[in-house]
Amino acid sequence: MIETRLLSTDELLRSLVDEVTEIRVRENAALQIAAELDRRGAASELGYRNLPRVLRHVVRWDIHIAKRWIDNAALLTNEITPTGSELAPKLPLTAEAVAEGALSVEHVAAVAAVMQTVPADREADVVGYARDFEPHTVRTLGAKLAYSLFQDDPEPRDPKPAPLGNQHSMFWKNGRLEICAKLDKVTGAKYEALLDPLAKPRPTTAEEGPDLRSREEREGDALAELVDLMLRADQLPEHGGEPVTLTLTMPYEDLANQVGHATLDNGDRVPVEQVRELACNAGIIPMVLGGAGQPLNVGRKTRTFPAAIRRTLVTRDRGCAFPGCGRPPRQCDAHHIRHWANGGDTSVDNAVLLCRHHHTLIHQSEWEVKLVTGMPTFYPPAWLDSQRSPRRNLINTA
Repeated sequence: MIETRLLSTDELLRSLVDEVTEIRVRENAALQIAAELDRRGAASELGYRNLPRVLRHVVRWDIHIAKRWIDNAALLTNEITPTGSELAPKLPLTAEAVAEGALSVEHVAAVAAVMQTVPADREADVVGYARDFEPHTVRTLGAKLAYSLFQDDPEPRDPKPAPLGNQHSMFWKNGRLEICAKLDKVTGAKYEALLDPLAKPRPTTAEEGPDLRSREEREGDALAELVDLMLRADQLPEHGGEPVTLTLTMPYEDLANQVGHATLDNGDRVPVEQVRELACNAGIIPMVLGGAGQPLNVGRKTRTFPAAIRRTLVTRDRGCAFPGCGRPPRQCDAHHIRHWANGGDTSVDNAVLLCRHHHTLIHQSEWEVKLVTGMPTFYPPAWLDSQRSPRRNLINTA
């Protein structure tokens, strides 16, 4: 341990520079580890939507910091092609400077932002800025560089106005439904009014951090919530003589054992984890099939959680019950703690309110939820907490 009181000011500053350089070298090693975790799909393996959400739990970073680390790691590490070939980093000169300990994570983010606006052959100039200045100045100098390169380019033209009239098209591509719509002013205003409240960023919490979804992602999730709200409405248009129904077909044994997949009407496959999640809050029509797959008996559609049970859950949980989440009840599903396919009943004592994100997490990861003294209690995966200590949502408690 250096006795700092015995050092001159110059020696103290030199020591500080050396320590910071060592920290940055270690940060680079951590970036390499993060890149490898992302490359091997660790988030999916652990049941999470993406790696930043894993890092938020395992090293307690705010979600925006975790995302910045993952983004930086992708720019600074060698890429591996499907054939096993190794490609140079997207920002090779920046990667070299980071490995030396010359740049911080904040510098990398600034360099990456500038490189989106200038040609790749100007990376040396931008890295030079980063070696000499703090990240804010790097962005300022980068903006001046971009302007000097493109100041003589013609101004972009305004796009032509879209034709009037309502148009809608949709088609399936790679397992996803792609939608395109053009609406008149009145219909468009109504659509915006429906979507905007659902598309607001989630409130910042200690557990979740700020909502880092892009506007497009938030509006996409809002549309998904709007579909769920419509499916819970009392009056819906009929399709084939009955209210709108989503039909998935799979053997009951596979559903109970959490293996295999279900098949939609259009032939697309849905993983069993998503089927079990849908079964928590969707209408179920049991259909008994014979040995050759012939329908032998079709039961009645039953709503899994009636309004009375949901009202009780709202009173008890006050919103999403997952630790640190502040999503309100209207944005939550009722989740079977013991899945109905495994004999779980539809009751308050076997249910918990979860938002869409945490509902998916519970179904796809090793997180568990139980009722302890009548309150939802969550147990993290062993890789996150070897003791699996119980956790509760303190935000929604009185």
